[in-house]
Amino acid sequence: MRLQDFWERMREELGPLADSFSRDHVMSDLGGRTVMEALRDGIDVKDIWAAVARDRELPFF
Repeated sequence: MRLQDFWERMREELGPLADSFSRDHVMSDLGGRTVMEALRDGIDVKDIWAAVARDRELPFF
């Protein structure tokens, strides 16, 4: 998954909350990181999306 695709899915699924969710919501599936921290730490975008999808009960695609 490309980073651009990831952000498109985030905006599609979370709408205007996508940015604040990615900065503020800590997920145990990401080792206690936010989306932004996981991206900064080099976690694969596909794995980050999988964590978001599980957390928000979204389709993985």
